[in-house]
Amino acid sequence: MRFFIRVIVNAFAIWVVTLMPFLMTTVIAFPPGETLQLVLTLLIVAAVFALVNSIIGTVIKVVAFPIYILTLGLISFLVNGLLLLITAWFTHWWNWGLRVEDLWHGILAAIVISLINWVFGIILRPQMKKR
Repeated sequence: MRFFIRVIVNAFAIWVVTLMPFLMTTVIAFPPGETLQLVLTLLIVAAVFALVNSIIGTVIKVVAFPIYILTLGLISFLVNGLLLLITAWFTHWWNWGLRVEDLWHGILAAIVISLINWVFGIILRPQMKKR
């Protein structure tokens, strides 16, 4: 259940990123390109992004742990942008999916996605009961 909520929040975040033209990030829906196909494409891209983040992101974070300490965590912006580019690379084999212009736009888009995920994480986090 947690994975599906994460995918839905990621799909929303990716959609918000595509609405910002200065980020040069687009999602191309599969044919015929109507609203339903766009929503399904966003969900598929979000699922691929969640899998890439879970598998490849974890490996990168473990291997680059000393660099995280050295840069006080600022390298995470670069890693998240790289993971977004990897997601775009995985989906570029079809005629639909995520398109990111370059690494810098990927980094900015990943920052926006992270902020949206952070806000939804605070909202959807179960609250502790007061006794």
